Amino acid sequence: MAKVGILAYGSLIDDPGEEIRDAIYECIDCRTPFPVEFARKSKKRSWAPTLVPYDHGEKVNAKILMVNLPICEVRNRLYRREIYDDTRSTPYPIRPNPKANDVVVNFLCDFEDIDIVFYTAIGANIKDLTAVKLARLAVSSAQSKAGIEEQDGITYLINAKKNGITTPLSERYEAEIKRITGKRTLKKAICWCLRRAL
Repeated sequence: MAKVGILAYGSLIDDPGEEIRDAIYECIDCRTPFPVEFARKSKKRSWAPTLVPYDHGEKVNAKILMVNLPICEVRNRLYRREIYDDTRSTPYPIRPNPKANDVVVNFLCDFEDIDIVFYTAIGANIKDLTAVKLARLAVSSAQSKAGIEEQDGITYLINAKKNGITTPLSERYEAEIKRITGKRTLKKAICWCLRRAL
């Protein structure tokens, strides 16, 4: 049986979802083979910035989640996790010409001595990407329902930092959040935002 893994470089590291978590038997440290950046605003996170493959980003720390699953089931579960589908039955739709907002599940062969490693590739959708724009999106998301549910951009950035993920914009992005909120730490910035959300 082929060795199969899932490349996690964003929220998937800490929150792979129940379907994937149940099948993980090992986590392997690595770096992404492609550059990523906080270049996509997520509707499900109240438009918070999230990490996606991005030509002007940086290769970052990641993990390979090794799973005991058939190849086609790994792809299905990863797709369902990315679209927040808990039916446990929706299959991955193969699209010959995916659109910018479609969740695409790609794979790498023989990456880090693993036969097949799946990963998601969703298009960047933040135009004229700057740290200021990222910070405004993150603060706005933290002042919404997403902040209360810890699905906001500031929490996402905190978790990325905790996992050693650094991109070309991340340092300035963090500094701009602190400037907007007038706080010295991201955790205090979250509290500042939550007072406006509750």
